[in-house]
Amino acid sequence: MADVLALVEARFRTGLGEPDARAAVTFLGTDRIEVLRFTDGDVVRYATLGMSAQPMADPTAPLADPVKGPRAELVLSVRGGLADTDKALRPLAVLAASPQVEGLIVAPGASLDVGEPLWPGAPFTSVLVAESGGLIEDLELADPMDPVRFLPLLPMTPNEAAWKRVHGAAALQERWLNSGTDLRDPLRKSVSLD
Repeated sequence: MADVLALVEARFRTGLGEPDARAAVTFLGTDRIEVLRFTDGDVVRYATLGMSAQPMADPTAPLADPVKGPRAELVLSVRGGLADTDKALRPLAVLAASPQVEGLIVAPGASLDVGEPLWPGAPFTSVLVAESGGLIEDLELADPMDPVRFLPLLPMTPNEAAWKRVHGAAALQERWLNSGTDLRDPLRKSVSLD
């Protein structure tokens, strides 16, 4: 477990540079989750560290495989200085702990909801999990372990989340793209869903 997390942190440093802050959260019955902050110009990235320590397991399986299964970490990118986004650390840790706590398998296209604003005054309570492989390359691990995927999180307004449930993740991403939506804007309004 510690070896996997050391490799993950090294991959973050390679892809994002040195973290300028880190915080740790431990929930009852779970492993410690850290959230690292990286600043690149006006973009602030928050990355979880700890979610990939154990593979995510199918909640219907009688026993969780301690080696095989999908592994991931979450990355949220926002424009800095527009909102108190550092308060997103705890909600991000909650999302990263959800595979251990709720038996979820977090995968691209999924919606994750924290039930409260991601940071004070945020118009978002949920995120869309996007495809890995863009900002940070997947981290291959020794066989038979699955690679660690670095999944971007795209904040969704409640209206966008409801629309996504009906029309799907690809349709919502297409709406964002066609509207030129700045998904890093921590204060953005909902995209037009007419």
